[in-house]
Amino acid sequence: MTSMELLGEIVVGRPLYVVAVKEEAQFLDTDLPVLLTGMGKVNAASALATVLGRGPRPSGIVNLGTAGALRPGYMGTHVVGTVLQHDFDGAFLATLTGETYGEPLTLPDGGDVVLATGDSFIADEASKARLAERAALVDMEGYALATVAQLAGVPLRMVKHVSDEAGDGAARTWRESVAECARALADWAAANTPYRV
Repeated sequence: MTSMELLGEIVVGRPLYVVAVKEEAQFLDTDLPVLLTGMGKVNAASALATVLGRGPRPSGIVNLGTAGALRPGYMGTHVVGTVLQHDFDGAFLATLTGETYGEPLTLPDGGDVVLATGDSFIADEASKARLAERAALVDMEGYALATVAQLAGVPLRMVKHVSDEAGDGAARTWRESVAECARALADWAAANTPYRV
């Protein structure tokens, strides 16, 4: 069962903020609704699909959240341009079925940052190095949210603030930095008023 919680009410013509956990949303000062999905792809997908399926529909979705840096020098806040799944073997499934599943998704309002999404918290150097070949950042919800938004036909903007360097010590670092990250995400949201409609 998901730990989703919708704070506020969705209004037609206004956007919806989507955040995994309350710690990441703690400084948001907005009159817009905020959906807390819970961590992981299943929680993110089921929470957003449930809210969009109940109606009314938001004008857009802004996903705010933390991400681990896979490459040296990645700090700060980034608008994601492409999101992929790192724990889904679409190539192998294509050999079994002849169908393509789980291709990377391009976000229309994004930049050139690639985000890898998976249900595994990347807390070892080997996984970090493997993922760094394909992406700069890693999270646990982005691909699921992008998939649901795309299927529902609702525009999505994905904004991630680097909380840690994925790999050894990442879990400890996330706990220590999440409040600072939440402040940076709230500042980004306040400064980007086009999404306040």
